[in-house]
Amino acid sequence: MEGHSLISLCVNHFGSNGAAVAIATACTHPLDVLKVRLQMELVGQSGPLSGMGQTFLKILKNEGPKGLYLGLTPALTRSVLYGGLRLGLYEPTKYATNLAFGSTNIFVKIASGAFSGALATALTNPTEVLKVRLQMNANPGNRGVIGEIRKIISEEGTRALWKGVGPGMARASALTASQLATYDETKQCLTRRTNLEEGIYLHLISSTVAGGVSTLITAPIDTIKTRLMLQRESDSVGSYRNAFHCAHQIFRTEGPRGLYKGGFTVFARLGPQTTITFILCEKLRKLAGLSAI
Repeated sequence: MEGHSLISLCVNHFGSNGAAVAIATACTHPLDVLKVRLQMELVGQSGPLSGMGQTFLKILKNEGPKGLYLGLTPALTRSVLYGGLRLGLYEPTKYATNLAFGSTNIFVKIASGAFSGALATALTNPTEVLKVRLQMNANPGNRGVIGEIRKIISEEGTRALWKGVGPGMARASALTASQLATYDETKQCLTRRTNLEEGIYLHLISSTVAGGVSTLITAPIDTIKTRLMLQRESDSVGSYRNAFHCAHQIFRTEGPRGLYKGGFTVFARLGPQTTITFILCEKLRKLAGLSAI
């Protein structure tokens, strides 16, 4: 009976987190497509960049509305798995750290978030590779998800499914640490210093702050990760040896702005996605009988 209760608790815990991330991903996926297209613009060159609106209209004109939902299947799969693990591991990690060191200060929250994000990405990186490959493919009907997997494995080997896993883990660590630690700490500060209590307004303000902080920190890492995952599609520029070489090449050939290509789109996507994720997550946790984050 106890074993059944434990399994039910784990399913509710990880399931509510994964469902919240998946719904937020579905709502903001077109912005993710725009972000990837902007990050791959003028690779190895400096010059004027297209804006988010211009890229949006170009996709609509050349590919139709379906072009804004390229890679949605692996994105949703990744959201359930990665989102469930990333958010789901945060509290157990924070609890274990508290038992070991007797503290849940901001540094413990940052460390817990970093560990959760890195582990989740290491396990789910193939779904991210598939997502960005399909997002850059203007003719997805030719292959689809299964066809893309076969193409990657036959032409580049199984290891290609873990391309960009290093910067992916770094980004996930930075993202989860900044999102969850900021959200957690902001909630505590607001409940201590204002009249706000657990509810939509507290969750909305805390998640908005978390979205802004995480965007600022993770945008350059996200650009590096995208370039590494798509470097086969950019053969004319040559291969990046690793994340540091990629960052150096971007900085040298495209300038500092190159690391923030699609930066506004990153915020336009990550801000609302963070807000939707945390608000839904808190609601689903409440329905499942779990405590608030």
